[in-house]
Amino acid sequence: MTEQLYLADSSVASFEATVERVLDDRVVLDRTHFYPAGGGQPNDTGTLRFDGGEATVTDVQKKDTIYHTVDGDVPAEGDVVEAELDWERRRAHMRYHTAQHLLSAVLLDEFDAPTVGNQLYDDRARLDAEYPKFSADDLDDVEARMNDLVDDALAVRHYTMDRDAAEAELDTERTRIDLLPESITELRIVEIGDESDPFDRTACAGTHVASTAELGRVDVTGRTTQGSDRERVTFTLRDD
Repeated sequence: MTEQLYLADSSVASFEATVERVLDDRVVLDRTHFYPAGGGQPNDTGTLRFDGGEATVTDVQKKDTIYHTVDGDVPAEGDVVEAELDWERRRAHMRYHTAQHLLSAVLLDEFDAPTVGNQLYDDRARLDAEYPKFSADDLDDVEARMNDLVDDALAVRHYTMDRDAAEAELDTERTRIDLLPESITELRIVEIGDESDPFDRTACAGTHVASTAELGRVDVTGRTTQGSDRERVTFTLRDD
């Protein structure tokens, strides 16, 4: 199984790895910082360079292990590759993922509206919540609250927690641990805010920035109804 280096450190843009398997245009590395698509976060892209060639990583998927789909020269089993992420894309996903956590926490705290789905891109994001209908004033209030949290420069950190402890301690409305397979006995927790009294704490395997100050300005751009008692909220981030 590929060592998932991105779980320990989201700030690494380049790394060295060894090719373990090659299946046509899919490459399995012994270790990777490339994030595989999942949890509403798109996969990373980037480049593999090796003796005799160069390949573009166009897709990354996690199945029994992590598969990197490549375009260009295909390395051979045993090759050592120098891997480089498209950092602009990765950092955008990190910012939007952390902002999505903030939005989920704000909607749950202020409207008792749990998140039921989300999708991130490199220039926008959307979140689905259980709620009848948000008004324009509601969205203005949410935007203001999120930007206050950005200004607070809250720390973002992660750690692992035993599943039994997580079930006892985490907010079940924020983290649906009951939906996770029983085989998962240890959870990666992402926490935002003061360690003694975090603003948000939930299980997550995605990549995140180190502080809410890195998010920039949050613009809540709208809402649409997604059926009975479900609303979709959209937002963007900008640096000014």
